[in-house]
Amino acid sequence: MNRTFWNLLLVSPAILGLSSVVSSAALAAEATATAEANGLAAAKSSASKIAEAVAEPVAAAVAEPVAATPAAPEKLALNSTAPAAPTPLANSDGAQNQPEKLAKIEPETSATALQATASDIQSAAAIAPAAAAAEPLAAANTAEPAPQASDLAVESTQTETAAKIQVPAAAALPPATKVEIAQTVPGGMGGPIVPAAPQALPAQQSGTMSQVTSVSQLSDVRPTDWAFQALQSLVERYGCIAGYPDGTFRGNRALTRFEFAAGLNACLDQVTKLIGSSTGGVTKDDLAILQRLQEEFAAELATLRGRVDGLEARTAELEANQFSTTTKLNGEAVFAVSDTFGDGVGLRDDETVTNFGYRVRLNLNTSFTGRDLLRTRLQASNVANYGASTATGTNMARLPFDGGGDSNFSLDEVYYRFPVSAATVFVGAKGLDLDEIADTVTPFNSTGSGSISRFGVRNPAVFRGAQGAGASVTFNLGSLRATAAYLAGDSDAPNPASGRGVFNGSFSALGQIGFFSKPFDLGLTYTRKYNRAGDVGLMGSTGSALANRPFGQSATAADNFGVQVNFKPSSRFQIGGWYGYTKAEQLRNSNNEATIQNGAITLALSDVGRRGNLLGFVFGVPPKVTESDVARNRDTSYHLEGFYRFQVNDFISVTPGVYVIMNPEHNNNNDDIWVGLLRTTFSF
Repeated sequence: MNRTFWNLLLVSPAILGLSSVVSSAALAAEATATAEANGLAAAKSSASKIAEAVAEPVAAAVAEPVAATPAAPEKLALNSTAPAAPTPLANSDGAQNQPEKLAKIEPETSATALQATASDIQSAAAIAPAAAAAEPLAAANTAEPAPQASDLAVESTQTETAAKIQVPAAAALPPATKVEIAQTVPGGMGGPIVPAAPQALPAQQSGTMSQVTSVSQLSDVRPTDWAFQALQSLVERYGCIAGYPDGTFRGNRALTRFEFAAGLNACLDQVTKLIGSSTGGVTKDDLAILQRLQEEFAAELATLRGRVDGLEARTAELEANQFSTTTKLNGEAVFAVSDTFGDGVGLRDDETVTNFGYRVRLNLNTSFTGRDLLRTRLQASNVANYGASTATGTNMARLPFDGGGDSNFSLDEVYYRFPVSAATVFVGAKGLDLDEIADTVTPFNSTGSGSISRFGVRNPAVFRGAQGAGASVTFNLGSLRATAAYLAGDSDAPNPASGRGVFNGSFSALGQIGFFSKPFDLGLTYTRKYNRAGDVGLMGSTGSALANRPFGQSATAADNFGVQVNFKPSSRFQIGGWYGYTKAEQLRNSNNEATIQNGAITLALSDVGRRGNLLGFVFGVPPKVTESDVARNRDTSYHLEGFYRFQVNDFISVTPGVYVIMNPEHNNNNDDIWVGLLRTTFSF
């Protein structure tokens, strides 16, 4: 080979490239002129003919779709009789996953040659079924005219213009596959070319899920799917995805925990194999990158390791010195500044002065299962009792949280609450009250944040009496609740003396059916009370003295009925009330009976002024003996109360309020008694 021939051979690629550029410019000009002359409709018609000429023979030769590659959208994939690799046509960004290109046709630079190439494409599509002699194929219609040169997809840059046509063999495609044609708009056409519509033959029948080796084997996965790249990596790099028997992936279906575990295990097994294999997917470059990242972030990793070690040490110290892993402490402190105005019952002058008292509660709430509660309460209090003879002389003036304890903490309450199926069970040894086990159906049932008077908190006929130790069960039936309870008096339950104990001493047995809904609450309550001799207090020191002891200190039993309602038309407005009816009977050598009644109307306005505030009003008649074989109250007392709870924050509230007792002790001869209170409640 002489030097001249060698030089010509070296410069020939440059000459060919230059000629391609010049010819492409001429071809683009000719295509533009043709498009402008024939109009946009002719261009779209030509594109449709190419799609039909290619799609029909392919649909006849294949049975299931194969997703077109998103990495090369400007290539036209056609069927051909040329030999093909045994693997199906697949999409991948790397050369190791890309099937071998079977034919590559470089377009000529002249219009005549380009049209000839289009004719070759049509001919190749027409003879494609002949290559798949192993399977019976339907006849393909190839009588369509040849496409125009301007309909071909041209891939060009500033330095290179070329059109690549891939012609894989139809016989090499696996059963149940599909070929999609990715096309772009040729210059001058003014609109996109619609891809050939995919057609799929019946899916393969199989009883088990088969491993897939290419994402193209999943017929319902498209390159436009947002997780396509992730699936492609899992399938073609790690090989840990199995398709359904019908060749689908079903990416929009919900995943069960079993399926997640199986898929994760398959991927971990494959990754382990790749790491252990010298020819696996983990290369030395990958390991080098990991090592470099580890070295670059060595300081940060050391800092994180130190912080973790420090946290572990502090956690170990807390676990070693903590009070309990199951118990939480919360509490409440109430400061009360109060005074009464007006002559007391049987007194000539106002015997009270302004006083400042408090009550502190510490609640130890313990849960062993997350659904139960063991409550242990410690309490210390020193609040004036206005029912004393040295104050007003009537229980009608009492505060809801009064009592003296010489500022000493004592065990005030201990009970255990736990669920049993749809029921809630209470078992208490001390301090378990009727209003804790049954719903009082009133927004004011809180001594620390509700009503400021003892009478205004709840219905005394059914929710006050002998109580403290016992058990209850509440059945939750949707909007209905049924409660049954038996409580013995605190002082009698632990006493083994005759006439005391759980069943022989003072007790209260309650039954309630409640209906609770969003706009309306209703409670129907019955309480059977027994008070042994010397421990009589039917109304729990509420109302007149005669209503509490209609037969003095003689043993007394009573049937008490209560109806409580609360109407809630909105979250800021509640109106309700209660009515209590009591039929008392004197026991031991007497059949005396007495009827005691009480009632109240309540109004609650929430979020007045700011969120969390409460404006409340109570108007009612304290317990009164209306009929008796011994003595009855001939006049009627009225209770009128108003208060405003100002919520400073989530932990502090300030409640000023006042209430007046008209005709105290149901006696018109007694002067009205006014009680003023400023209550501050701290919750923590």
